[in-house]
Amino acid sequence: MLKGGSISQEQMVLIISAALFVIFSITLDSFLQVSNLVSLLQNVSILGILAIGMAVVIIGRGIDLTMVAVMVFTVGWSFSLHLDGMSIGIALALGFALALLIGTVNGFLIAYVEIPAIFATLAMATVIAGLGRFALVESDTIFITSDLGLIGQLGSGRIGSVIPMPVVIFLLLAFVVYLALRYTRYGAFIYAIGDNYLAARNNGIATRPMTILAYAVSAAIAFFAGLIMATTVSTVNARLANSTLVYDIILVVVIGGIGLSGGKGSIRNVLSGTLLIGLLLNGMTIMNISYSVQNIIKALILLAAIILDSLLNPRDEQTSQQGDI
Repeated sequence: MLKGGSISQEQMVLIISAALFVIFSITLDSFLQVSNLVSLLQNVSILGILAIGMAVVIIGRGIDLTMVAVMVFTVGWSFSLHLDGMSIGIALALGFALALLIGTVNGFLIAYVEIPAIFATLAMATVIAGLGRFALVESDTIFITSDLGLIGQLGSGRIGSVIPMPVVIFLLLAFVVYLALRYTRYGAFIYAIGDNYLAARNNGIATRPMTILAYAVSAAIAFFAGLIMATTVSTVNARLANSTLVYDIILVVVIGGIGLSGGKGSIRNVLSGTLLIGLLLNGMTIMNISYSVQNIIKALILLAAIILDSLLNPRDEQTSQQGDI
């Protein structure tokens, strides 16, 4: 709960989202068009899927700055292999295996080498981007021209000819991860590690393997988000790895109410944060606000959200010593 009141941050975000929806409905002529609302849901679902993976890591007192690079280059490599003649199933399996390998390396560096998460994943993101362009993906844009069958429906399919399949996948994934975090011992271990790492280790929790598992899950979710995005727009854009998308993901998680100090929040916070940021981005796009100005606005919102988080969830001595966000 927020200090001095009974409204939680999640509820506050939902109230702000409702207010934005009303304001945009009144002031923006094209906002309430069915095509725009469907596009809003479809676009924000990719961001939401990525935010679910980020949430798992942050709840465990970490952060993953490699998600966008993993998404771009593992999926891009898969489709490059497919375009070179490899069957789509084997190509995607290899890409998924590469994503899991990267996630495992991230977790190993953080859990066993004890590099602070923000530095380990920042360095790994740079390594992935460099090796990706050197050895995995030759061009900036990979066009998906072949018929992918059911796999193609992940991004382009619709339920009842109205609801985009990415939205359905986002909600299903949110439900599955919510259940895993809330009702399984592995979820309880993630919360325990995020709440107090030393206490969790002293109580017999395998903190290092659990950390590796969390980063592997994050990488796997990034791969599937990339696959959905690729089959939605029929391309893989390698330049996306150098974009500010990773900060949008963090913004969704933090503004939704998941504490950066770890051990707090749930997938419901991701849903509320995704809704708010999706509305904001859609409104700014309709208002034809330039990309640079949008980045400034998002950066200021992220800064405000981090300041609020530091007040509501102050960093303890353990977190400061680890150097984690």
